[in-house]
Amino acid sequence: MARGARDDADVIVVGAGPAGSATAHYLAQTGLDVLLLEKGTFPRDKVCGDGLTPRAVAELIRMGVSIEESDGWIRNYGLRTYGAGHVIEIPWPELAEMPSYGLARSRMNLDETLARHAAASGARLREGMSVTAPLRSERSGRIVGVTARPVDAAGRRAGEEVELRARIVVDAGGVSARLATAMGIEKNTNRPMGVAVRTYFRSPRHDDDMMESHLELWDGVPGESNLMPGYGWVFALGDGTCNVGLGSLSSTAKPTRLDYKELFATWMRNAPAEWEFTPENQIGPLRSAALPMAFNRKPHYTQGLLLVGDSGGMVSPFNGEGIAYAMQSGRMAADVVAQALARTSPYEMEKALRTYPKLLSEELGGYFTLGQAFARIIERPEIMRACVKYGLPRPVLMRFVMKLLSDGFDRRDGDWMDRLITALTRAVPAS
Repeated sequence: MARGARDDADVIVVGAGPAGSATAHYLAQTGLDVLLLEKGTFPRDKVCGDGLTPRAVAELIRMGVSIEESDGWIRNYGLRTYGAGHVIEIPWPELAEMPSYGLARSRMNLDETLARHAAASGARLREGMSVTAPLRSERSGRIVGVTARPVDAAGRRAGEEVELRARIVVDAGGVSARLATAMGIEKNTNRPMGVAVRTYFRSPRHDDDMMESHLELWDGVPGESNLMPGYGWVFALGDGTCNVGLGSLSSTAKPTRLDYKELFATWMRNAPAEWEFTPENQIGPLRSAALPMAFNRKPHYTQGLLLVGDSGGMVSPFNGEGIAYAMQSGRMAADVVAQALARTSPYEMEKALRTYPKLLSEELGGYFTLGQAFARIIERPEIMRACVKYGLPRPVLMRFVMKLLSDGFDRRDGDWMDRLITALTRAVPAS
């Protein structure tokens, strides 16, 4: 459909994290005029584990982002897991759909890299623009743009509010999903919710080529003290530092009431001295973030607004991974929007846009449903402890579990593990 005379762009994308930048990149490549609005000013931080699974790496490759070590990336080749007195290292599987390595890079650098990549593709990136509300048609209620105001690096008002109009708006604003909420799209509190806390340490472990997961956190000597709730991670960044954090998972959005700061401090007090995770080596404060999981906000399209990434609850309940699904949903949304805007009538455009939630559900709905069942199981400490104790020493079982939890399986052609996981995702109702 032809662009309206009052429109400032064909599409407005709110938020320049991985989801928004991927959406803007793909849209710009089709020749559409894309306005990418980012509240912060790059470089800006984001609470995250900073580790990218092979599925996320595959999305970077599709975008054409350089992933060479000279550009600041460090590769990892598998997962090292600690639990119940066991340590097991499992390499990333060799698959058709994704590479056999992961990557790590701080979100401070990753998000700016992706936003600049979108701009280089033709998107108009405007930093320091805080979107305040949707603009809606008085007649139809359909979103026709947004109101936004300039802000400085500290988030303080730095100019007058403006109206920006477009035929389609994409909410890539993260877990708060302010646009979606303003449009009446509420989160489902019965879906899993995670909490992650992390900080950085200078450490000799900074060049470790394995991602590391700790399935048990003890408040003293392992096996001789109390087991604390949650799981931990250590991701080497290759720049002299490690991202170190812990997380917890709830099968619903009810608060866990855990003191994460004290949990983390206790874990660090008992960390091996050679890791050098000490207060003197800590860089920056311990920060936390919520992880919205399993499509906890729907519908993913309504009245001209599409949700991508965290705004639509696209975080895996299996492992807290969100970057891969942020970029994937951005790619899928961009394809749907480009097709819709090529239609010749409002009816045809709307029909095309309504395929977006269906495509998401077909691709990820079954997998996220399995993840919800997983969340209900492992939040019971006695079951989680038994799974770790009896499962970790079995390499074949752990390879299967790794494929399942990391979404590291071929959906169309693979080995018996891939076929079994794919069958399971198709057997359950989609989220």
